Amino acid sequence: MDKAILRLTDHELVKGYMSGRDNCFEVLLTRYKSKIFTVIYLIVKDKNTAEDLFQDVMIKIVRMIRAGKYNEEGKFLPWAARIARNLAIDFFRKNQKSPLQRELGDFDMLGNMGKYEGGPDENIIKDETGRYLRGLIKQLPDKQREVLIMRSYADLSFKEIAEITNVSINTALGRMRYALINLKKLADDAGLTYQKPQHGTI
Repeated sequence: MDKAILRLTDHELVKGYMSGRDNCFEVLLTRYKSKIFTVIYLIVKDKNTAEDLFQDVMIKIVRMIRAGKYNEEGKFLPWAARIARNLAIDFFRKNQKSPLQRELGDFDMLGNMGKYEGGPDENIIKDETGRYLRGLIKQLPDKQREVLIMRSYADLSFKEIAEITNVSINTALGRMRYALINLKKLADDAGLTYQKPQHGTI
């Protein structure tokens, strides 16, 4: 693939795809597929279902772009993630009689934690084993868990999370903060201790 295309902005890639350059969409897909998939998986909690819905999301995105319905200049990821979230929520609501309450699955939450924009309490996420961490995360309220996973695994910015979930940035930040406070409390209640990270590790 031409290296020049990899340097194009999202908006330029969408325009290129609309003009018939299919490889532009391939670049967008490579750039964001893991984040879009994570948004879906966060809601349905089942890997196979998430994979099926991911294909549906891609089809809808392609159709909307081809129909000229993409108007989020420079904001492809929040736009695509909103589509993914809405389809996943619709699916989940239709299948609530048999809820998909699986483990957080094959994701290694520890291995994919990004940097946070807060205080030392947030470092507890990096200090626990993946298995036990998943157990703690599952105990969080849905909205807190949603923001935490979008931020940490999908590496979305708080601005992007706010746009996807239709809340203010302050609300997204607040949910993240409460999620971390609650994780710390759950860990303390379980008698866990955490080592302070070395300077420069965050």
